[in-house]
Amino acid sequence: MRILSWNVNGIRAVEKRGFSRWFTAESPNILCLQETKARPEQLSEELIKPRDKAGKPYYSYWASAKKAGYSGVAVYSREEPEDVKLLGIADFDDEGRVLQAFFRDFVLITAYFPNSQEAGKRLSYKLAFCDVILTYCKKLVKQGKHFVLCGDYNIAHTAIDLARPKENEGNAGYLPEERAWMDSFTKAGFVDTFRHFHPEEKGHYSWWSYRVNARERNVGWRIDYHCVDPAFLPMVKRSIIRPDVEGSDHCPVEIELDRM
Repeated sequence: MRILSWNVNGIRAVEKRGFSRWFTAESPNILCLQETKARPEQLSEELIKPRDKAGKPYYSYWASAKKAGYSGVAVYSREEPEDVKLLGIADFDDEGRVLQAFFRDFVLITAYFPNSQEAGKRLSYKLAFCDVILTYCKKLVKQGKHFVLCGDYNIAHTAIDLARPKENEGNAGYLPEERAWMDSFTKAGFVDTFRHFHPEEKGHYSWWSYRVNARERNVGWRIDYHCVDPAFLPMVKRSIIRPDVEGSDHCPVEIELDRM
């Protein structure tokens, strides 16, 4: 089972850059999107009801922000989930931050973590969101459930997760408070799957600024993740980043599961 996650920075924009052709060619079991910036009624039939390369339709689910052209997440799945829910907290659901799909053996959570913004303008909002996510993941595990938490965390955890850590120590996405939250998340036992398979490797990024040819020079940040609970980790066979896929300032990240 392949699960891809991608911050598309506007699904209508990426559609013009060949998204549908790419999606059909990839035909993952599940595709999670962040920063869709649209409501379903604004989208083409091809985006709402896509098909895989065998011609089979995907189920699609959407969580859109109340503010037009802002935030939003989506899930495409070849397998129909048992249930699909928002986070259940208005402050975050109103911005289309989270969508959960419940499958027989795990809960898939796609999340678009807030950007703390310049001078930490939204840091308190972001940390509140992070704390809710951590508490919820602990609750799932306590209930005997497994989870895959994928999406744009808007956090580079350690110095090897961005090209220029020293220059960015005071910048959004690499603030001490954000990195401390990632510490607490992993200390709770939850696993950053990419780092599990690539513990010390540098130069792997999932976001690049549009300025000064950052992507061409690979001056980027790794801020997109698939994280799982420790008991589910044996099901994860690989975790990779897909910089070959263009169309957004982010690239997709991917995991492969061997489900029972």
